Parts: sequence; structure tokens; C-alpha cells
Amino acid sequence: MQSNGAGQGQDSELSCLNSAQNGESSSAGGTHFNGLLVSTNNGNGVGTNNGAGPGSGTSTASGSEVGSMKKKKRLSQSEEDVIRLIGQHLHGLGLNQTVDLLMQESGCRLEHTSATKFRNNVMEGEWEKAENDLNELRALMHSPNAIVRMKFLLLQQKYLEYLEDGKVLEALQVLRGELTPLKYNTDRIHVLSGYLMCSHAEDLRAKAEWDGKGANSRCRLLDKLQTYLPPSVMLPPRRLQTLLRQAVELQRDRCLYHNTKLDSSLDSVSLLLDHVCSRKQFPCYTQQILTEHCNEVWFCKFSNNGTKLATGSKDTTVIIWQVDPESHQLKLLRTLEGHAYGVSYLAWSPDDAYLIACGPDDCSELWLWNVQTGELRTKMSQSHEDSLTSVAWNPDGKRFVTGGQRGQFYQCDLDGNLLDSWEGVRVQCLWCVGDGRTVLASDTHQRIRGYNFEDLTDRNIVQEDHPIMSFTVSKNGRLALLNVATQGVHLWDLQDRVLVRKYQGVTQGFYTIHSCFGGHNEDFIASGSEDHKVYIWHRRSELPIAELTGHTRTVNCVSWNPAIPGLMASASDDGTVRVWGPAPFLDTQVVDGLNENCSNMDS
Repeated sequence: MQSNGAGQGQDSELSCLNSAQNGESSSAGGTHFNGLLVSTNNGNGVGTNNGAGPGSGTSTASGSEVGSMKKKKRLSQSEEDVIRLIGQHLHGLGLNQTVDLLMQESGCRLEHTSATKFRNNVMEGEWEKAENDLNELRALMHSPNAIVRMKFLLLQQKYLEYLEDGKVLEALQVLRGELTPLKYNTDRIHVLSGYLMCSHAEDLRAKAEWDGKGANSRCRLLDKLQTYLPPSVMLPPRRLQTLLRQAVELQRDRCLYHNTKLDSSLDSVSLLLDHVCSRKQFPCYTQQILTEHCNEVWFCKFSNNGTKLATGSKDTTVIIWQVDPESHQLKLLRTLEGHAYGVSYLAWSPDDAYLIACGPDDCSELWLWNVQTGELRTKMSQSHEDSLTSVAWNPDGKRFVTGGQRGQFYQCDLDGNLLDSWEGVRVQCLWCVGDGRTVLASDTHQRIRGYNFEDLTDRNIVQEDHPIMSFTVSKNGRLALLNVATQGVHLWDLQDRVLVRKYQGVTQGFYTIHSCFGGHNEDFIASGSEDHKVYIWHRRSELPIAELTGHTRTVNCVSWNPAIPGLMASASDDGTVRVWGPAPFLDTQVVDGLNENCSNMDS
């Protein structure tokens, strides 16, 4: 890591004193290095006193010792940086004598002497001295304006401490005579002036969101002040921990199978080993096969809270399954019957209280079920000529939009009353945006358009070269996942309106196949396929990381549990729903030999 602070040529005390190793004198007389005395010996080298403390005097070096020091390897910039980082970390642990020995033996300096003096004065609350130190630091800084910002932070701390001590007149003098003349951040000064009205110290700390006078608030102040100083003068706070945390996060980010909640604490990992997740922890092993449907299963969808799974079939039924919170096993909760045309699409209301079921192309009916009671609340049919094959809930849970390829596009309430309509739009798939006003609809022109029901405007968002069979949107509303006829699965950025990635492997013809986002942070993508497999990709990788086998006909739909990252379901024309999870507790060789295996497709 290259230092971006003041150059070494500007001040030889900013980092390692390697000049001594080249036969040059680093300075005249004794210089205190982080609590230890380092002296020069007639320009011949740096003499140390082998563990002696400060004030123990100087030591001389023999000719052989000087020759040895001349032969000693000169530290590179990166080596100097590492030594300083280790020194800072040890200093934070209170191992100051160890830091002194490390700096002495390496010839490095943890920080500039002016920075050390500045740090001590801040921690002691010597505000006038700390302000004087800023003048010494000015020459070492890139931006002259930084001094004004640092002075403002110092004076703000001084002002708050005066107020806490009840020294209102002194605080007022700081506000009027020192802070205001800086002509910096006047809005903050107005806020600070309001603290004069605080009746007691607790009131001040609460309103100012401040730790109060003492080591904690002064440490926080130093953390802010250090951001304005070049790292060659004073290292950023806890720099080694920051780098280690970044390394851990990068390893997790590159782990194709990482599917657990990110923990930024270094205590949760071992720094001695690289981060690796096994695919046996990943949901690519058949945990359960649901066989209650007696015909093709066209759709499956977990509820928003992950406690239930709804499946729709050509056999005219919807089955609601309960997810056991401990074993993650599914059991049949209730069957909803009467869909004469079969069930090809399902949508849970935002609160999971209702479930809407749609049929295939020739179905003109939409069914709205109360999930808790199993009662039909609404059976909607505007016209026998309609084709209501897709539906999406408004985020308010009080409205929904529905449509089909015959040109119907309606907005309705929970009783099926028509609120708005859009004429002539041949809808393939729908999605309601989080703003509650815009609806995304894929149509027969191989595009996704945004329709605003409030101001009746529409605009093009996505344009493909082939029919869009289905699409879904990420939780944050930024990404759209499309199943495109003859092309496979495409990822689009809806905000920038660009194609981000094309995922490889899946077989997608003109069947309607539904894909999904899944896993923690929706880092993964899964899709059914006409080759009887379920494909899983890491969102950043075009090649699949897993191919799940077991179904014997086209896999129409996959759904990843939003609350249990290791649980996924797939629905197939073979009449079954497969529930996928991590490897069972079996011998490794047995697991590897399972028929319903997970083929590793790492690139």
C-alpha cells in the first residue's frame, strides 16, 4: 500500500530511518522513537540499547556491527507500511513496550512527532496546545482547508465540554469568539448554539448525541481528525482491522456458495484460513418430493414470510403447504379446488393473508383466496373474452393488477371491482414497483414497459429481441430477471436500462418458465429448464454453479424461500414438487453418490 501522505524526502522522520543503514546520520543527537531512545553515532549508524528504556543513554556500535547494519536489507515501502500497521494494532491493545521495541529494531516511526504531540494534547483536553499543534501539521498536509475543518472539530469538542462542566460563559466565548469567526459550517453553529438551553448534562448528551466529556468522545474526535491527516503522518484509525475486514468480505464475495448472513465482525472468522463454503451447505439436494398433485405442476411460490408454499397444477387445485420452522419439512395445510382451467400463476398478498390464482391462456377467471380460512373471497371475470393469466399485488395490499395476451390490463380492489384499465396491452407478465404507482408489464412486442395508473403515462424500459416468457424483480426494485424464448435467462438493470448478464446452460424454448432471485442478499439466481433440470447461478457468474437433477420432465417454476436461504422448491410437468436443501447428515461418499446430485460447475 503506497503512502499518500507527505513524501519521505520532506521529513525523514515520517517513516523508517533507513538512511542509517546507508551510512548516513538521520539526525543530530538523540531522538525519541515511540518511547525509546534512538541515537546516531558520529554519522555511522543508529545505535540501540538492546531493550533499555528511555533515558538509558546512548550506546556505541562496533565496526562489525556497523558493517552488519550496512548489509541489512533495506525495507521496502510495503514492509514499512506493514510494520506501522502492526505497531498501531499493538498500541491499541496496550502493548506499548512491544511497540517501542518493534519501532526501534525496524528503524520505523509509528507516526510523526507532531502527530504524537497532537494526539496526546487532544486526549488530555489541552485545546490551546492542540490548536498550536495544527500549525505544525499544516506543512505536512495536502489541503490547507483541512486545517479549518480540524480546528472546527476541536472547538466543537471544547465548547461541548465547557457546557457539560456548566461553564456557560466560557462556552459562549468559544462559540462567538472562536467558532463563528472560522466562517465554516454555519448551520452546525446554529445547532450548537441551541445547546446553550440544555438544563443539565444528560440533556446535552442526549440532544447532541454525544458521549460526554472523557476518553470515549475524545477518541471519536481523534478518529474524525485523523481522516484529514496523510497516513504518512498519522495512520487512519484501526487501519489493520479495516484491511482484514475488507479481505474477509472480499473472500466471501468471491465464494460462489456463500449463503449465510454477512457478519462484519472479525471474531466470527478465522484469519488463519481462507474462507470456503462447501456446496454441501447449499440447497442442491432433494430433501422432500411432494406428490399430492395428480397432473403437471405449473407454478410454485413461497409466501413472503417463508412459512408457506403454494403450488398450482393442471389438476385444477392449489395446495398450501406449511413449512416446519425447525426441520424445514413441508406438510399439506389445505387444498383449494375449483379452478376449471388449471392454475398457472400464483401471487401472495404483501401480508400473506390472500392468494390470487390465475389460469392458462384460455382462462378468463381470477380467484382470490383467504389463505387462513381457505374461503374464496373473490372470483373475478370481466368478460368471457378475457384471458387473465398474470397478476401482481400493489405494495399497499389493497389493489392488484391483472391481464393477459388478449389485450386486457386491469387494476382492481380486493372485491374484484375495476378501478382502472389500460386498453390494448397484451400482457405476458406483471410486476408492481415499490412506489405504488408504476406497473411493469411484458408484452407481445418483446419488451417491458412501465405504466403509471395515476398520470396515465407509459414508457419503454426493456427491449429484447425475442419473446419475454416471464420476469421477476429483485426486492430492491433495481434488477429484473427475464426468461427469454430460445435465449435463456437474462439479467437487466431497470434503473440504467441495460442488459447486465446472460446466464448459460438453461434450455428455454417457448414454454413459460419462471426463474427467481434467492439466498442472502439475493446473491443467487435459479431457473427451471426444459431439459428437466434446475439451474443455479451466482448473480455475477454466467456459468451455473449447480445443476439439480431429479425431475423427469420440464421444470416450470422455481421458488427460493425468502426467510430460509437454504430452502428452495421446484415444480415440474412430472407432477411433483421437489424441495431442495443442504446435504443430509450422511457419509460424504454416500452424499456424493446420490442420484439427485448437485453437479459442480465452477468456472
